[in-house]
Amino acid sequence: ESASETKDESSTSTEQPESKSPETETKPVPVIASTSKSEAQDDIGGEKIEFKVVFNKKKYDITFGSEETVGALKAHLQDIIGVPSTMQKVMIKGLAKDEMTLKKLGVAKGSKIMVVGSTFNDVLEVTKKPTAQQMKEEESKEAQKESLCQQKQHKKVLEKGPPDDVMPGIKNSKESLPPFPISGMLNKSGGKVRLTFKLELDQVWIGTKERTQKIPLNSIKAVVSEPIEGHEEYHLVALQLGPTEASRYWIYWVPNQYVEAIKEAILGKWQLF
Repeated sequence: ESASETKDESSTSTEQPESKSPETETKPVPVIASTSKSEAQDDIGGEKIEFKVVFNKKKYDITFGSEETVGALKAHLQDIIGVPSTMQKVMIKGLAKDEMTLKKLGVAKGSKIMVVGSTFNDVLEVTKKPTAQQMKEEESKEAQKESLCQQKQHKKVLEKGPPDDVMPGIKNSKESLPPFPISGMLNKSGGKVRLTFKLELDQVWIGTKERTQKIPLNSIKAVVSEPIEGHEEYHLVALQLGPTEASRYWIYWVPNQYVEAIKEAILGKWQLF
């Protein structure tokens, strides 16, 4: 019995209290304040602005970030107004570029933004415009023919040289449509002609001394252009107003920097996809 008691006492005396090693000691985890999804979006898109969008005579109340771009606004409006973003034109003091932010364009609370464009159903209802492939084929055919500038009907107008009051042309340059009429150009009879783009109405006005034609943009079937030989800062441009080439309205001495913007305004970016 005494031996057993000694053993028990021995085992009791050698037991050590449990202790946690420094390596395994649990350290408190710092709590990081989480940011809600809406707050993060506010940081990215900037201050939210409440404004109205006017499309097809209807008004829509929109709330959107001030630092968001026009392109992002188009994508947001796509499901609201039923017009694909690539077929929308946003008017904020003129045609707004996709990369511009609402803040930079001066959009504030209560502002009104005009949007014009055609739904897919609208497009299908009018005579189909040429596809990008058909336009390329048309341009290829034109290239195989005699240069437009060398054709008798055009040479007669061009050989007189640029008019004194024609707007300055710039080679190798692309600019947006100006907020004023493009003037000082000539038609095939040698008369003065000016182009005024009324994008809020989806129209281009062809003005001469005698009259002003108000042409719906979606009724123009094609646009053909060619640099004027010896004056590459200007183009010869034809707007096809009917189903055949015979309906082309010829315009001479169009400043080069506006040619691409004219094509885009008439045919729309969606033709490129």
